[in-house]
Amino acid sequence: MPTVDLGLAEGLTHSRHAITLSDGKRLILFRLPRIGQPDVPAVIGTHDWIYYAMEAECPHAGGPMADAHIDIEDSSYIASCPWHAYDFNLDTGESSYGVKACTYPVRLEDGRVLLRLPEVGDIRLSAVQAVSEKVEFKHGPREKPVGLSGYLGDEATLCDWCVHILNTSDPEHKIELTTHLFSLFATREQSSTPMSIGAGTVIAPDEPPRQDLREMKPGQMPRAGKGGTLKSRITMLHALANIEQWAIDLAIDICVRFATFQTTPTADSDARSLPRTFYYDWLKVAHDEAKHFSLLRARLEELGSHFGALPVHHGLWESASRTAHDLRARISVIALVHEARGLDVNPATIEKFRLAKDAESVDVMAIIHSDEITHVTTGHRWLTWICRQEGTDPVDVFRTNVQRHFRGAVKGPFNADARQQAGMDRRYYEDLAGLRAGTGEEVIAGG
Repeated sequence: MPTVDLGLAEGLTHSRHAITLSDGKRLILFRLPRIGQPDVPAVIGTHDWIYYAMEAECPHAGGPMADAHIDIEDSSYIASCPWHAYDFNLDTGESSYGVKACTYPVRLEDGRVLLRLPEVGDIRLSAVQAVSEKVEFKHGPREKPVGLSGYLGDEATLCDWCVHILNTSDPEHKIELTTHLFSLFATREQSSTPMSIGAGTVIAPDEPPRQDLREMKPGQMPRAGKGGTLKSRITMLHALANIEQWAIDLAIDICVRFATFQTTPTADSDARSLPRTFYYDWLKVAHDEAKHFSLLRARLEELGSHFGALPVHHGLWESASRTAHDLRARISVIALVHEARGLDVNPATIEKFRLAKDAESVDVMAIIHSDEITHVTTGHRWLTWICRQEGTDPVDVFRTNVQRHFRGAVKGPFNADARQQAGMDRRYYEDLAGLRAGTGEEVIAGG
């Protein structure tokens, strides 16, 4: 068996790392607390940690195992795919659904983490990238936020929580509540008392409130420049932080606003409500957006500024308001136009920070870009699911909704590789324009 050196254990301190090998294979390395398994000699950690490796994509439908939910069952770690909750034993790769994932032995030798592969040949390590899960709280995470934006009781429904978060104007409380809700919902999904959805019991606000921010129209916002100066980089980071705060609300809003959604019945199938995995997926997106906002806010403060120092716009929520009547339209415009545009522009933004030798901002943007591919994937997956139930073509449904509800043209240059990775081939976005095309309006990237 070939052995691949993944590096020093002391350098692999995240709970998850994305591994790319020279033959193109992609794996996920998990670093988890030891739970005492004396009969598993193939996976050996050090001190209080144990390492596991498995294929990066779920063998069921290609879901990203980097975002897997980890549980302990019968003294073994179980990784559940974020898309459809397929569970895999990290020791054996076996699933209760009958499919099996590829897992790989990992051992520690002289302080280095070594991966063993069944393939024959000269296979080397191409890249190791930490999968960030860290949220940068200003004060450190608290068990319960103080003040009016505290936690709800045990009987609160998912929709209760979502409206509560949407009505929270303090961004620090918003990210605390969002990360808590995702953790709470995911944990209770594995229990005998899953959280009630509460569809139709509460009403989402027309627009979430904001705290102490100066609003401007998107076209009137100051230009950030090319990132060569500190002022330019702060302007770029501030604009991105504003987008990420709206993105939290957009992911939360889709859960409550469309909780009563049902697919249109056909001759072959009845109307269907949204499955619980829909809510899990969008809460995961909201959790990621909260993480992104916190990283950008922290970086602004490291550079001597703060969020709120510059004006902001509400352009993303304007798109949300135009699509508040229909889930197909909301996913098409927000996830598959705005968020997909982020995939196009993020590499250029990262390069600006790199040229300015701002490595810390490069690291933040690399995390955001990687996560946003999964967010576009989430939008594509659920639009496709709806279309499958209704017997329609997701490309046609997407293009029709953009033409009806999006303002301006869907302009390139396009990051075709990242879009393809998220499920969007060129049929979706080439030669596509919405309302008032040609007015010079720019597509807001992100969200």
